[in-house]
Amino acid sequence: KTDRNQHSSRSHAIFRLSVQSTGNEVGPDAELVRIADFNLVDLAGSESAKVTGATGKRTKEGSNINKSLLSLSNIINNLSLPEKKR
Repeated sequence: KTDRNQHSSRSHAIFRLSVQSTGNEVGPDAELVRIADFNLVDLAGSESAKVTGATGKRTKEGSNINKSLLSLSNIINNLSLPEKKR
């Protein structure tokens, strides 16, 4: 609980769904494969000690949340690049 949120959720989640479809639209001896990846990301909100009124342990926890948000942002940006540029 913080001044900003009565039920503060401090968790992150990444769900990755890969869908593959196959068919013989190319020809009788060739198979067409389509693959789609969906990345669904749910991040805890950025924490500002000043806005939330957090002190002590909550301030350190908020700081760690912000660090993890930056790390996740870097990962998500990297995943959005073509494999050759990663």
